Amino acid sequence: MKGHDLINSTLPDELILEIFRNLDSKSSRDACSLVCRRWLTLERFSRDTIRIGASGSPDALVDLLARRFPNVTNVYIDERLSVSLPVDFGRRRNASHSSLSWLRLHFVSERSEAGASESDSYCISDAGLTAVADGFSNLEKLSLIWCSNATSAGLRSVAEKCRFLKSLDLQGCYVGDQGLVAIGKCCRQLEVLNLRFCEGLTDTGLVELALGCGKTLKWLGVAACAKITDVSLEAVGSHCSSLETLSLDSEFVQNKGVLAVAKGCSLLRNLSLQCINVTDEALTAVGVFCSSLESLALFSFQRFTDKSLCAIGKGCKKLKSLMLSDCYFLSDKGLEAVTAGCSELAHLEVNGCHNIGTYGLESVGRSCMRLKELALLYCQKVGDEALSEIGKGCKYLEALHLVDCSIIGDDAIYSIATGCRNLKRLHIRRCYEVGSKGIIAVGNNCKYLTDLSIRFCDRVGDEALVAVGQGCPFLRHLNVSGCHQIGDNGIIAIARGCPQLSYLDVSVLQNLRDMALAEVGEGCPLLKDIVLSHCRQITDVGLDHLVKRCKLLESCHMVYCPGITSAGVATVISGCTNMKKVLIEKAKVSERTQRRAGSVISYLCVDL
Repeated sequence: MKGHDLINSTLPDELILEIFRNLDSKSSRDACSLVCRRWLTLERFSRDTIRIGASGSPDALVDLLARRFPNVTNVYIDERLSVSLPVDFGRRRNASHSSLSWLRLHFVSERSEAGASESDSYCISDAGLTAVADGFSNLEKLSLIWCSNATSAGLRSVAEKCRFLKSLDLQGCYVGDQGLVAIGKCCRQLEVLNLRFCEGLTDTGLVELALGCGKTLKWLGVAACAKITDVSLEAVGSHCSSLETLSLDSEFVQNKGVLAVAKGCSLLRNLSLQCINVTDEALTAVGVFCSSLESLALFSFQRFTDKSLCAIGKGCKKLKSLMLSDCYFLSDKGLEAVTAGCSELAHLEVNGCHNIGTYGLESVGRSCMRLKELALLYCQKVGDEALSEIGKGCKYLEALHLVDCSIIGDDAIYSIATGCRNLKRLHIRRCYEVGSKGIIAVGNNCKYLTDLSIRFCDRVGDEALVAVGQGCPFLRHLNVSGCHQIGDNGIIAIARGCPQLSYLDVSVLQNLRDMALAEVGEGCPLLKDIVLSHCRQITDVGLDHLVKRCKLLESCHMVYCPGITSAGVATVISGCTNMKKVLIEKAKVSERTQRRAGSVISYLCVDL
């Protein structure tokens, strides 16, 4: 114990607190809090963030935490979370002073009080919010996710006592205008506000908030708020001149509101719109007035045309990220205008825009030399020539995602592999013209590849994975689900050449046998997640070889594997102490295994 005494006598409280604040793992903080009473107390004072899930007594729990952790500035309450904790929490010293910065708690519910429904007992109420306000007066961030029992009364308590609040997330809360008005009056430092799915709000609340703290507001999210209209956005445009991010999903907002924001919020950097009633007029104004725009996402627009993108390309020279999803009237002309004007573009996603084809993507290769990530989803008109141009011009490309691009084949992948040697992530799904030739080129040229997913590509065989195994030593994530030509030889090559592999999905590989699984166990000791579902030739023998070496395994999916029995399931459970999830048919779990590890076993319903 000499080291213990020497440390305590030498280091002042301030230095130990700073050390605790820089510990980011649960095990490290827990270990420190158990050293001595002094460290236990200091760890309590070093905690600045707590996260609370659904609990049987949320209001009492918040009150308890507020008294025990006085320096908390960030509180996250998410009713979707449910994390287990011993029932005798609060009786044992070590349990009551858990040293994890992000606190996850779940109480076992007792009978709810008379007059209160069972579901209500699991949701924080205004009493809980009052406890937050009373206990955390220095609160800066408050997140209330789907807290359905919280009302304006509780939010008013927070507003009146937490005047340093900078971030407020009310997603899914049925709070009314009065609560938002109180926030606007009292929290004059508010910078971030999320109002997604706040159905109880109207224009009155948001207008008053903009009047109160509009000068500091930088981030605003509004979605599925049926009573929020152009009136609110006009107030935002008039009073929120510092706004940098707007995420808007509404069928009730029209051009007038977006025009007001574009004209009044010249510092806008990030804009996400899903508004079916907004037309070219609004987005043209964004191009004219928002020259600082860096990120633009457009979803499901049926009234936008190339005119909008031309305005963006002309006025938003700093644009770095562009996402176009289901924008049916945009064509190659619009995309070409953006790429010609926005040479700093680094991220591009085109999803279901059926009029954008090869020519538009060729312009990306010619103009956007800084492109790092490209995603093409359901682009039936984009061919090999487009990616050939990308390969020539976008030397810094690190990630490529292709989904259901029916005319993209090996020539395109070959061009990317030979031209973009810094490629780290390659995801291909249901691109049936892609075969072994393209993937072999990836293995031969992309030595920094860490993530490879080629799902349901029937023309990719073992020779492709042999090349990857020989040329990509840093590979950590591999998904070859549904590639029926891949068998033992390909997976064995990966096992022998990719020792850092941590995730492997070989589901629906009918030719995979125990020999390959044994090699994975031998060569991939860092493996944490494996998916074996629908592998009909895998048996208990293969599982036994796997778990002997892969001691870090945390999840194993193995449904519809006829060669795996209850003995194999028991082997996985007993051999992997870190296991968190096993997906298997219920009939293959013995009573003993169920008693031993029922909490980590998930069953696939097969009785429907």
